[in-house]
Amino acid sequence: GGYKWPCRPRHEKKRCCLMSCFLMSVSLLDPETQSLKEHLIDELDYVLVPTEAWNKLVKWYGCIDGQQPIVRKVVEYGLFVKHYKVEVYLLELKLCESSDPDNVISCHFSKADTVATIEKKMRKLFNIPAEKETRLWNRYMSNTYEQLSKLDSTVQDAGLYDGQVVLIEVKNEDGTWPGQHFLAKGSGFVCNSYNCRDSASLSQPGLCGLSNLGNTCFMNSALQCLSNTPPLTDYFLEDKYEAEINQNNPLGMRGEIAEAYAELIKQIWSGRQSHVAPRMFKTQVGRFAPQFSGYQQQDSQELLAFLLDGLHEDLNRVKKKPYLELKDANGRPDSEVAKEAWENHRLRNDSIIVDIFHGLFKSTLVCPKCSKVSVTFDPFCYLTLPLPLRRDRLMEVTLVYADPQHRPVQYRVVVPMMGAISDLCESLSKLSGVPAENMVVTDVYNHRFHKIFQMDEGLNHIMPKDDIFSSEDGSDYVTLSVYFREKTMRQSSNTSGTVLFGQPLLISVPKHKLTVDHLYSVVLEQISMLQPQKKKAVVALRDCIELFTTMETLGEHDPWYCPNCKKHQQATKKFDLWSLPRILVVHLKRFSYSRYWRDKLDTVVEFPIRGLNMSEFVCDPRAGSYVYDLIAVSNHYGAMGVGHYTAYAKNKVNDKWYYFDDSSVSAASEDQIVTKAAYVLFYQRRNSEEHTAPSPPQEESLATMLAVALLKPCLRRMKIFLPSVGVKQKI
Repeated sequence: GGYKWPCRPRHEKKRCCLMSCFLMSVSLLDPETQSLKEHLIDELDYVLVPTEAWNKLVKWYGCIDGQQPIVRKVVEYGLFVKHYKVEVYLLELKLCESSDPDNVISCHFSKADTVATIEKKMRKLFNIPAEKETRLWNRYMSNTYEQLSKLDSTVQDAGLYDGQVVLIEVKNEDGTWPGQHFLAKGSGFVCNSYNCRDSASLSQPGLCGLSNLGNTCFMNSALQCLSNTPPLTDYFLEDKYEAEINQNNPLGMRGEIAEAYAELIKQIWSGRQSHVAPRMFKTQVGRFAPQFSGYQQQDSQELLAFLLDGLHEDLNRVKKKPYLELKDANGRPDSEVAKEAWENHRLRNDSIIVDIFHGLFKSTLVCPKCSKVSVTFDPFCYLTLPLPLRRDRLMEVTLVYADPQHRPVQYRVVVPMMGAISDLCESLSKLSGVPAENMVVTDVYNHRFHKIFQMDEGLNHIMPKDDIFSSEDGSDYVTLSVYFREKTMRQSSNTSGTVLFGQPLLISVPKHKLTVDHLYSVVLEQISMLQPQKKKAVVALRDCIELFTTMETLGEHDPWYCPNCKKHQQATKKFDLWSLPRILVVHLKRFSYSRYWRDKLDTVVEFPIRGLNMSEFVCDPRAGSYVYDLIAVSNHYGAMGVGHYTAYAKNKVNDKWYYFDDSSVSAASEDQIVTKAAYVLFYQRRNSEEHTAPSPPQEESLATMLAVALLKPCLRRMKIFLPSVGVKQKI
């Protein structure tokens, strides 16, 4: 029962065979469906054992009558770097005939199975004779179709995802295909790879949605932002990339990522279809970046980072990179060191991506012991900005009293960001008068009281919606947990059941009033008193930029090696912007990871649609004007690790804004764009002729102009900003 590996030395083949594993099936199956239960955890719910170990266990202990071992294969991921993983959960595909698409049969397949295996299974299920010619089709969520033409492709390489519908089409006796029968029920067009033809009229170039292939909204969001970046899209539409593909770059992807992206961009901007399925592009990305090979939700910014780097290496004009030694500034002028750093960067990296997206950081490190100053200049492709966080955390909590006559009260409590549960209870006690030792802090999960926190646990475990409960001392009260259920109807068995919903309650009632009627009245009373109140924090984009350029002290776990002291020191570090690119990609660091804290920040960041002036943040004294206009935004809705991605983008043909939600494209207005969901911002730099300062009014005196010019640097240090002369002053 082992999974054999082709083209391997004998000793490796034996080792890999041992990796083929079985599952010891003890209460692992769903009693209704007899399929493997969801969300089982390795080493906790089951143990993976090699073939020989399983055979020994069966020999010693036997099997339950009629019980078959749950056999799983080792699946290979990646192209250059190989990853091997036991495939515990198989892929579920929904199979049907094109003549009867409503008759769906679910079957499970391994990612290592081939499309031919699926076809063989479908022929057997639908009694299709061997002599009949057939075709297989994917059906996407948007009711578009794509032919599965390569029968030798694996399920993984074909990009099939869990829950995908696969149709089998049987050729007519007269040699024609009955495709129109099922296409008429869908979108009206066939999508074979990227060769799509829409039966509808031509659409505006660029207003083309991207089908969700299964949790690929993160990819669609990133692609729409890049697609609406004019200089990059023009480069591909004009076929300039063909002469610059670098197939021999060991850091690249043989030009395959660049070619797949170019083909997709041409489809998006052809104006021939309302949406396309980026399957070929997805497959190519998965071949070179295993983290994107599956169909789990990923991060749009991480996909953007990989894609920009991949396109750069595939299109690098440098065929042989020279060896260069890094040099410290050693007191030389910044302009000299920066020029040297940029020239060295271009000697090894010269592509359309560098032309458009790369800028230069200035990094300054100062040793706290010997005052050694180290200045370096490093290129960057996107700007990751932290969101301002207070040392204190403002929490909105509901204090639910044990006394049913006392209505629940909401409090806004200031607690240390990295504090403990005891800090929360102490702060709440000062506001409410309830002793902290009488409080119980609970975690509500799946509509139940999941956990009662200990006083020494960290506040990072507390979510904004957790309730704080106080309990009464003494034996005259009984404290009860109250859960809410609603009736549901199971479609599979046509029987009714109940499911939990809403927030549970913890109520305390006197023993002498412990009756059903009294409990019912107490519950109703507490429900009626619950009122939601919640205001989101708002910061400006410039606050994030200022925080990025603020001097900080390195942590004890991230010291700097001082060449003078010959030891690691907790140096001070400061980032500055030396030069900015034509397209400025700003990544708002909403997902916060630290030793104590993992969360998504829903802070509203106010960013300008037009006229983002970055000139004041650029420290190169000879730099020109850096004024930018927004062209695209990647949005993320939901919590960390889950949620949905969309995009706003400005069409370069008609200069109008549109909202891209997978295959759907709709018109948008500028007042819709700035939201708490904004995650990655794309700004395009204005040309010098597009940014001319307005002439000062005639009544402005020369003395006034000079005074404002002299005051501006001083006021800026004091965090007070004045606009240009002639505009109403704001302080």
